[in-house]
Amino acid sequence: MSLVTEVAPEPQLVTEPGPPTFSVVAPVFNEEALIEEFCQRAVAALEPLGEPFELVLVNDGSRDRSGLILRAIHERDPRVRVINFSRNFGHQLAITAGTDYARGRAVIVIDSDLQDPPEVIPELIARWREGYEVVYAVREEREGETWFKRATASAFYRLIARITNVELPVDAGDFRLMDRKVVDALNRIREHHRFMRGLSVWVGFRSTGVSYTRHARKAGSTKYPFRKMLKFALDGITSFSYLPLQLATYLGFIVAALSLIFILVVFIMRLGSATPQDAAFYGQASTLASVLFIGAVQLISLGIIGEYVGRIYDEVKGRPLYIVAEALGFSEAERARAERLQH
Repeated sequence: MSLVTEVAPEPQLVTEPGPPTFSVVAPVFNEEALIEEFCQRAVAALEPLGEPFELVLVNDGSRDRSGLILRAIHERDPRVRVINFSRNFGHQLAITAGTDYARGRAVIVIDSDLQDPPEVIPELIARWREGYEVVYAVREEREGETWFKRATASAFYRLIARITNVELPVDAGDFRLMDRKVVDALNRIREHHRFMRGLSVWVGFRSTGVSYTRHARKAGSTKYPFRKMLKFALDGITSFSYLPLQLATYLGFIVAALSLIFILVVFIMRLGSATPQDAAFYGQASTLASVLFIGAVQLISLGIIGEYVGRIYDEVKGRPLYIVAEALGFSEAERARAERLQH
């Protein structure tokens, strides 16, 4: 009688699937009318490449049905992975969260409002395969925008290119492809007032541009009204330039020189006054004008200094850049890795 000994099967190691080749990161804020079409067009642009990819959509505290639509898309297609913020943290921090969670060898950042067409993505990838590590999309035309928006945008890009210590490509937004080494370098930078298109240039690496036509918005409203554009411009300038602080110093010297000239003019006018009453009038008027002028200069200088001090205060507090309420399609290890970047 032979004894048959059952051998217990060896435990199978559960391993996570390998990282995709491409990650598309797209912030979402109140885009319920466009999310479905964006995902369809992005998938249609990537599938012919024949390599694994993922879509990392960051719901930046949307108040419409965007969150529900994103969940439904994820359930249909696991390649669409969703990050839900606990509240609205802003466009630049949504991009940051997407790059924190993205796993691809190349990460493409694009807005989900379809003004930046997903069909341009293969062109960015083609330049990446040539050896470029940052491929930015340059807006050759801007459809559906007012002359004021085009003029201010053009002025902003050219101004910031002149006064900052990084060479920002003119008319290039956040729509760009970044190699994994570039993304890893960006993920080590945790400043709160983020200007991502400037940071992606500041880290260096070999870069090039691809021209495209920026389309008119198909639905919804712009997420960058004038007030937000002004704040965005201030973030970009104060993140990469000390020129405003230097202007305050220059303004002080100019005011001092003008004050000396003004004193001489008033002295001459008082000497030439016909009566004591005229002299008193000139003295009061000149004193009032000089006080108002110097007071205005001081307030402007304090305001400029306050902008920088406020940013220092935000950094010192050490708060996380964003808070994730829910992450759909990510493993525990991936969530833990992204959370470690916050500290």
